Amino acid sequence: MIYLDNAASSFPKPPEVINAMMECMKEYAGNPGRGSHALANQAARVIFQARQEIAKLFGIAHAEDVIFTQNTTESLNLAIQGFLKPGDHVITTMLEHNSVRRPLEYMKRKYQIEITYVSVDSKGLMNPQDIYSALKGNTKMIVASHASNLTGSIIDLHSIGEFAGKHGICFLVDAAQTAGVLDIDVHEMNIQMLAAPGHKSLYGPQGTGFLYVHPSIELEPLMYGGTGGNSESIDQPKVRPDRYESGTRNTVGIAGLLAGIQFIQKKGIANIRDHELQLTRKILHGLNQYERIKILGPDQLSLRAPVVSFVIDGLDSTELGFILDKYYQIAVRTGLHCTPLAHKASGSSDTGAARVSVGFFNTEEEIDIFLYAISEILKEM
Repeated sequence: MIYLDNAASSFPKPPEVINAMMECMKEYAGNPGRGSHALANQAARVIFQARQEIAKLFGIAHAEDVIFTQNTTESLNLAIQGFLKPGDHVITTMLEHNSVRRPLEYMKRKYQIEITYVSVDSKGLMNPQDIYSALKGNTKMIVASHASNLTGSIIDLHSIGEFAGKHGICFLVDAAQTAGVLDIDVHEMNIQMLAAPGHKSLYGPQGTGFLYVHPSIELEPLMYGGTGGNSESIDQPKVRPDRYESGTRNTVGIAGLLAGIQFIQKKGIANIRDHELQLTRKILHGLNQYERIKILGPDQLSLRAPVVSFVIDGLDSTELGFILDKYYQIAVRTGLHCTPLAHKASGSSDTGAARVSVGFFNTEEEIDIFLYAISEILKEM
């Protein structure tokens, strides 16, 4: 199988990740923070080390401001529902995944928050000035995807973060498609909250993710319950990360995530991005040979994450995915991609799209096979 669906979840995982998870299950799978015995202590140390490595990778000053979640969606829900208050105004974009849009629309219905969706062009590119123009007196948050999961288009975090800081607005970034591929520094980019998955370009397992929360921001917890400390109190503890981590953490998954981050540090983010962009360039060049194929997203490679979505005139994207899977053993994502406004902007709401997304372990030979398969499918039409 040639796996080209890394924007959904990276595969395969580095051997170090699998080994770290197996070691945890065999050697120290105690409950972190729920006892003082050796296994619980070892589990707690691994989780703390993972917080430290995440902090180091993203320019986070204090490891306790890294909150572990099960995925980016949970992180975004904690950030959005925990921060916004009735009457607040939020600026966001048409590029957002439903993991941003649905919580915002829920808050709009329940708490009468206001939402402004900033437009993007047909390539998925946004003018930061449109965000600046949307500012209101009650604007409390800007939330934006670093890169679209449909078009791959990248936004300028530096300029938006500078604007947010100047006006005292919380800047929440969804880094689902960029954490581990693009450099992100929360201090330099003035990011107050950063949501990211462990299972994509950080090469950890599914069921892992995190939310960075700036020390100045207090969130209402999404869940309440046991945290391993302050057990005598009926109230949720104030101390981080306990306040936002009720219940047992996914120690096995976090051990794998730690190994995934160490793998990235060893290879270097710049090297990973260069490899993935080289493959992306090859895909774009190959698909551009055909008049029947419409490629979504920016033409300029530097404005694109390693994601290529496209539409073949006269062929349903779901059918294309079925053909690639059954006859060529190639895995791609097809259909609608949980981002309806981005589909609307790109003109693909009715057709959906096929999405090819590469990872560090993909090769040029695999891309050649994919492009050959596309050429054969087009010949049969």
